[in-house]
Amino acid sequence: MTARPKNVRRRRFLQGIGAGVALGALGGTAEAAARPGIGHAKADLLLYNGSVLTLHGAFVPAAAIAVKDGVVQAVGRTRELRRLVGSRTEVVNLRGRTVMPGVNDGHFHPLSLGTGQPPLTLDLSRGAVGSIAEIRDLVAEAARDKGPGVWIRGFGWDQGYLAEGRYPTRHDIDAVSADNPAALREWSGHALWVNSKALELAGITRDTQPPLGGEIVKDADGEPTGLLLEGAAGLVNAVMPDFTEEEKRQGLRMAVDIMHQHGITSVTDAGIELGSVQRYQEMLESGDIRQRCTIMIAASRAGDLRQTLLAARGLRTDPRWLNVSQVKIFADGVPTQARTAWVCEPYVGGGHGGLTLPGNSVEEQLSILGDWVMTAHELGFQVGAHATGDRTIHAVIDAYAAAVERFGGAGLRHYVIHGDLTSPADLRRMARLGFAASFNPQIKRSLSHQLVDVLGRERTNYQWPYRTALSSGVSVASASDSPVVGMPNFCEGLTAMLTRRSLATGEVFGAEEIIGLRQALATYTTAGAWQDHAEDWKGSLTRGRVADLVVVGGNLLRTPAEEIVNLPIDMTVVGGEVVYDAATHKRVRTASAAAASSGLARYLSTGCCHG
Repeated sequence: MTARPKNVRRRRFLQGIGAGVALGALGGTAEAAARPGIGHAKADLLLYNGSVLTLHGAFVPAAAIAVKDGVVQAVGRTRELRRLVGSRTEVVNLRGRTVMPGVNDGHFHPLSLGTGQPPLTLDLSRGAVGSIAEIRDLVAEAARDKGPGVWIRGFGWDQGYLAEGRYPTRHDIDAVSADNPAALREWSGHALWVNSKALELAGITRDTQPPLGGEIVKDADGEPTGLLLEGAAGLVNAVMPDFTEEEKRQGLRMAVDIMHQHGITSVTDAGIELGSVQRYQEMLESGDIRQRCTIMIAASRAGDLRQTLLAARGLRTDPRWLNVSQVKIFADGVPTQARTAWVCEPYVGGGHGGLTLPGNSVEEQLSILGDWVMTAHELGFQVGAHATGDRTIHAVIDAYAAAVERFGGAGLRHYVIHGDLTSPADLRRMARLGFAASFNPQIKRSLSHQLVDVLGRERTNYQWPYRTALSSGVSVASASDSPVVGMPNFCEGLTAMLTRRSLATGEVFGAEEIIGLRQALATYTTAGAWQDHAEDWKGSLTRGRVADLVVVGGNLLRTPAEEIVNLPIDMTVVGGEVVYDAATHKRVRTASAAAASSGLARYLSTGCCHG
């Protein structure tokens, strides 16, 4: 399989400080990598005069990095790398900005992100709407545009950020969408708000029994409110038409563009059907997208997991671009106002949540969990299980441990997805057995202020225990879970890990779990590569590793933690190819002959994006 795109144009530019400045006149800073053996072959791309964080060895920035044939050629001082500049070298003056390894987002839903964007889906995120009334207006407009009978989709509403301060109901939108079924998914994906028309088409009445682990929320009279939690949403999903294949491809292209704009060079698609792999393969081979993808096959209550995984093993792909190697298990809900995560200590107000696995009893559900883990492990697939409540996490680790005890193979690196309330004892057990965790700092920043009335202060502070996990020896990767958080902004994730402050209130939730910048960056880079079994070829910027990198529009080492969230992404490079350049809207002018003779083919008269 060829991974080089046919329609991604290489951009030749320089972000400099003035025409005619010779590269050789510029000095360097401290090195972050060994210099010997860089050779004399001319680089394809050189970035200099910046802060290059390799995430390998000492946390000391270098000044420059050279790329050749899609891999890192050298990292060091500008004056030492200048001899690698030739007439065809793309040269970028960083002007003090930061270069770091590309983000390895280890839990993502690309198709949902892409198809969740306008015009395919209404944007109901906190940045787009502030009230149920505003959502009603958007639904009314969509109903007028679409005509009777056409489904209205929406995504992103967050009860905690709506002016009315309550959960919405079908009555809020019925009057403006009487002839259009409407399905509006909540930000976390664990709740669906529908109108009466959608309930009617799905056959949901006061007497309808939800699947185990799901809930049809009802009013005081016993009638459905239009809010469906967890598996109950499947009753509506079953009658709602799917996106067309062209819409899915459009959505995937849009998602990859969004990832590049946010510095993401590798992504784990968390839970898709085997048939969707072909779409990825065709779009990668045609050059329609350029992104490294690890695929998690969803364990489903429908179908035979063993047969699905045997078929997956027969696929022929380039694993550096499309690696079908993991299984996603959806074990419980979320510890939000929905109270659907399975917890040991009851929620404030009562209840323990539950598992979302198939089965008619907890015993059956745990048996199925064990069977799925055992099957995946036996066939050599890494398992990631969505588990947020401490009781669920304990059960997942039990299942992982049983598989390792029976078949060996601890090196598969099974991990807990989300892992909000992983207990200290289970973190120690995970470290001992070689299991890992994938946390979500952006969600922590967005959600904490809403959870004190759900989990109590102590558990809210502890949620996503970064320091405890890392101190225990657990490998922790950070992931956006986009589109759950809207845009996958790893700079916001860094601010979250470094401050633990609520986006809404500024209050600190769990100061004892704050970690440092080096640790936080590692969760987005080297830990993600380790999760992918790819730490020997990606995740850090050392000689011979793939040239997947991101240019952050500021000096990360000098930016206060609270302000990192505001840093822009100026450039993203995947396999040596510039896939995103925030400066392309700027005026580009040809450099002087003197500059051109040094390989400085083009200039931008100002630094990227900062005026």
